[in-house]
Amino acid sequence: MCIHIQNIVLCLSGNTSCFSPGIFQLSEDVEQVSENPTDEREGEMGVDEDTSSAILPDSELGTSAPFLHFSKTCLKNVFSVILLFIYLLLMAVAVFLVYQTISDFREKLKHPVMSVSYKEVSLYEAPGIAFYPGKARLLSCKHHYYDHILPLINPGQPGDIECTTQRINYTDPFTNQTMKYALVVQGPRDVKKKELVFLQFHLNGTDQDFSAIDYLLFSSFQEFVNSPEKAEFMKDCESSYSSWKFSGGFRTWVKMSLVKTKEEDGRETVEFKQETSVVNYIDRRTKLRSDQLFFVVFEWKDPFIQTVQDIITANPWNTIALLCGIFLALFKAADFAKLSVKWMIKIRKRHLKRRSQVMNHIS
Repeated sequence: MCIHIQNIVLCLSGNTSCFSPGIFQLSEDVEQVSENPTDEREGEMGVDEDTSSAILPDSELGTSAPFLHFSKTCLKNVFSVILLFIYLLLMAVAVFLVYQTISDFREKLKHPVMSVSYKEVSLYEAPGIAFYPGKARLLSCKHHYYDHILPLINPGQPGDIECTTQRINYTDPFTNQTMKYALVVQGPRDVKKKELVFLQFHLNGTDQDFSAIDYLLFSSFQEFVNSPEKAEFMKDCESSYSSWKFSGGFRTWVKMSLVKTKEEDGRETVEFKQETSVVNYIDRRTKLRSDQLFFVVFEWKDPFIQTVQDIITANPWNTIALLCGIFLALFKAADFAKLSVKWMIKIRKRHLKRRSQVMNHIS
């Protein structure tokens, strides 16, 4: 029987043994192993130590990598928290803007803004001038143009009355007992030609310390003429319009301007504004007299009719658009905040899972 072991041939046949030359080398190796078992163990331990030392850097790298990953996750969480607070702040600002917008809209509804506009005209509707002369008498009334008044020829004497006039009696609207006498005169119309009305009154004598004639202005002389109830019309005018005075011994020049005001219910009211200038009259009559002469001029100041109306500056469409934008921003911010919270929870769970895996690996 022959056995081949690494170039070693053992031949066993009966009592005969055959050895190849390599048998002596095998025996020597076996003897060296048997003689140095301690060295072999020490070599194995050295190999183990070398192996462990070679594996140590990998373990250290595996420990530092989760630490870096943890740092990045922490920074992401901090950034997400800061961003979430920023969006919460923006949501608070948006809520404040909604409240402020609604408050401003309500305030503008309660307090409309006054708007003034001007309309240019070449002809006014002839106003009515109501005089309350008392004992005084109208001497003359003429229309002049371009601010030119002819010199007086016979002051204190009756002259030409070229104006349209009407006389009317009515009861006082405030007392309903006293009768009042009014002389209504048609006012100037042509503002481009600077039309004016010049009137002269004469008061023969008075027991009062001061002499003056009252008058009031209303918007339309033609409306007064067409009114079937002229007494009621004058009572309404006296209740609605203010009255003024001009004194004797002076020439009072009245420049009128018209102001129309639109009320909230749609009605339109008319008001006159006046600028007056007073010039002393030099009486050249020879005899000393106790009578008084009154001179008054009415003229339009400018060709502009002033219109005043209250305007609500709060535009509901602008307010609705602004509120829609704010609510959209609120919903977007809330959605982002919800997604941020979900993402933070997800990152937290992932971090805990990885941490548990690392701990299991280390253990």
